[in-house]
Amino acid sequence: MPPRPLSFKKVLIANRGEIAVRVARTLREMNIRSVAVYSDVDRAALHVRMADEAYCIGPAAASESYLRIDKIIDTAKKAGCDAIHPGYGFLSENPLLPEACTAAGIVFIGPPASAMRQMGSKTAARERMSAAGVPIVPGALCNTSDEAVEAAKKIGFPVMLKAASGGGGKGMRLVERAEDMANAWERARSEAKKFFGDDTVYLEKAIIRPRHVEIQVLGDQHGNLVHVFERDCSIQRRNQKVVEETPSPAASKDLIDRMGAIAVQGAKAVGYFSAGTFEFLLADDGQFYFLEMNTRLQVEHPVTELVSGLDLVREMVRVAQGEPLGFAQSDLHARGAAIECRVYAEDPATGFLPSPGKIDSLVTPSGPGVRDDGGAYPGCVISSFYDPLISKLSVWAPTRERAVERMRRALSEYVVTGIRTNLSFHQRLFLHPEFVAGRYDTGFLEREKGSLVTSREIDEADREPLAVAIAIAAARMERVSGVKTADVGETGSRLSPWVSEHRARLLR
Repeated sequence: MPPRPLSFKKVLIANRGEIAVRVARTLREMNIRSVAVYSDVDRAALHVRMADEAYCIGPAAASESYLRIDKIIDTAKKAGCDAIHPGYGFLSENPLLPEACTAAGIVFIGPPASAMRQMGSKTAARERMSAAGVPIVPGALCNTSDEAVEAAKKIGFPVMLKAASGGGGKGMRLVERAEDMANAWERARSEAKKFFGDDTVYLEKAIIRPRHVEIQVLGDQHGNLVHVFERDCSIQRRNQKVVEETPSPAASKDLIDRMGAIAVQGAKAVGYFSAGTFEFLLADDGQFYFLEMNTRLQVEHPVTELVSGLDLVREMVRVAQGEPLGFAQSDLHARGAAIECRVYAEDPATGFLPSPGKIDSLVTPSGPGVRDDGGAYPGCVISSFYDPLISKLSVWAPTRERAVERMRRALSEYVVTGIRTNLSFHQRLFLHPEFVAGRYDTGFLEREKGSLVTSREIDEADREPLAVAIAIAAARMERVSGVKTADVGETGSRLSPWVSEHRARLLR
């Protein structure tokens, strides 16, 4: 029986950074009080300032704070919370959290623990989805490297070794020859054990130059389930997504309709409700294969919200309250194109090593069709203890061509000083002719890293508009804050004279 509709008064956000800020904003729109949790080093973080209440739950190490289910539950009880939203990462896909919530009489804003368990192990998920009629990449679960060699010979090289309990590119190795298997096997198992506490690995047929296309699903506790179109996440670095967009430049509407129907079919097979995502590999012949299901809100959900008009966090809250979806599949229509860039505190010139530290000044872009989901502010510190994400910059436009142009403009307005960022990398990417044409795959960044990472002069034709954009942003920041910024660029180097000159002219 579906639950009787509830009405939450207070929700604890079991996360930090930009996603905690994002959830708090929707809760405020819904007239629901938000409760933040924070570690010792996050005492002055933006998500703490944004929430209605905030509680310290331990030291900096995530294992002693954000990953402590007992502390999360105790804090929710102490604060009188009706529910807990996990955001993404940390405990968001750990079935022990929803089970602990149930035991404590607190609602978990997310899918049921049973669905998490079925989809949490990649090997178990493959078997479950195969039984449900979802196409999967040919693969095998092996116990030794010798068994893996024999399985790979049957499937055909190259193959990919993957951690059964992992994600985010950890515990993955491409194996192109039988003689490379033993070393790759041990390295994959070692990495899987280190990051996930489980050294089980399996192998899959490697799809050459695939696209990574995912389908957003959304369901309620009354049996209604829809898909909310696709996101192309093929721009990746070491299997970590960097840029996401919708619609996919490589997929027709008919193909997405078929992928969406398969995703809904798979979600129904595990009794899924709330927001979730089916990830697929899309081969160049149009065939697609199930990779995994993420039983949570995705980092890249803003692009789906921009084209669909939905607030996915709001829908998750409504579903958790026991309300039915207010729409059917036929009511959903994608409009225009949206692209997201992940802005990190990292240095492309040093192999994208994290660049933690204090942000001296920060100016985020705005204007038509621009959205910045951030967790930072001028004077805040990007901690070395957590993911160095500063914000997610998203744009919407009627067409992909205009969305690319809008992102270029938005990136030119983005100013960060005090730390190094990947903004210059994004600026080069959005000028790359193959990306602009939509001709890319999951190996694109690795192949093109020479042109995207190494320093080069900006084309003469681009200098003037870029200088004006940066100057306007800097001038706006100085007028609002009353603090004069130093002539430094986003990588920490001094601004060139043509930027400084434009800024000085605006401030006269």
